[in-house]
Amino acid sequence: MNFLAHIYLSGDNDLLKIGNFMADSIRGHSYDVYPMEIQKGILLHRSIDSFTDMHPIYRQSKHRLHEKYGHYSGVIMDIFYDHFLAKNWSTYSDVKLEVYADTFYHLLKDNYEILTEKVKSMIPYMFARNWLLSYATIDGLQMIMFHMDHRTKNRVDMHESIVELHQYYSEFETEFTLFFEELRKHCAEKLKELNF
Repeated sequence: MNFLAHIYLSGDNDLLKIGNFMADSIRGHSYDVYPMEIQKGILLHRSIDSFTDMHPIYRQSKHRLHEKYGHYSGVIMDIFYDHFLAKNWSTYSDVKLEVYADTFYHLLKDNYEILTEKVKSMIPYMFARNWLLSYATIDGLQMIMFHMDHRTKNRVDMHESIVELHQYYSEFETEFTLFFEELRKHCAEKLKELNF
């Protein structure tokens, strides 16, 4: 799952959201310098990633991309799944996506000093291009893919995966819907385990 799903699956706790959002830039046990809610967000993120990577529905989706995009098929699939979450946002939240995204951007600004350097360098682009809202449209998705290509030095031309998105759109969306219900249940259990 990509940024939008990780934030959404954190529930209503602001520091948990921040920890989940920036977890990829924190290695090993170095998270223990952060406040407890941030630490729990990082642990939730890792649990989401493990559950996702091993899930047969997600692997079925990713398999369609693997031959052409190799290692990056997972990166692309995470972004595709965020697209389906954004597209169907009203199914999962009563708050409009525009408002939800804007509220999260303000949360990052208000807690800027706690963010990792990697996240600090990324968020100006995220804010300027409104990534969380951009997931909802194909054009927005393509813009995100071009940015990912730039970050990965155009190793596999991820932006071309929009072709596969169109080709298998209904299959991907069905798989996302089934998978996301299971992931939400998994996260609810993990949050109980973390005392949230």
